[in-house]
Amino acid sequence: MEYQAHEAYPKLACEKKNLYYASLLLEDYAGAISEETAVNQYIYQSLAIKETEVAEALKNIAIVEMKHLEYLGKTITMLGAKPKFKTLAKQQNYLVPWTSKVINYSTNILDFLEYNIRLEYLAIKNYQKHIKLINDSYIKNLLKRIIKDEEKHIECFKELMAKIAKEM
Repeated sequence: MEYQAHEAYPKLACEKKNLYYASLLLEDYAGAISEETAVNQYIYQSLAIKETEVAEALKNIAIVEMKHLEYLGKTITMLGAKPKFKTLAKQQNYLVPWTSKVINYSTNILDFLEYNIRLEYLAIKNYQKHIKLINDSYIKNLLKRIIKDEEKHIECFKELMAKIAKEM
């Protein structure tokens, strides 16, 4: 099973410093639906279950999500902000820290794989929204490339669900 798209990641850069763009990327970096959440969600799940094929897939997908976390963090820094595990509160002017409360602690494999698929779709939706709001070709290219990995993760989760359902 492959866990990421074959296409190379684009050069990490930005056209100029922009704190607004950085604040948008902080949502993708450490919001409720974010790379930070995905990493922690998938690592927890890989440790909480006995099914080795699923645990191995979750661990490998978490590694890809860590790469996204790194690339977003580096881009946030280039934009002139610190890659904190905090995001701007909606319609407020203060930072809200990432919290493990956003993790789904279910250990039912089919339930959490279905949940993971929804999480990946929501992440893609956020990236697509940010692509529309950001007018920087370097960042847009990075987000488009990350989306390709998220789509691959959905395929993996669906494949695992089909295998498990077949075995039941």
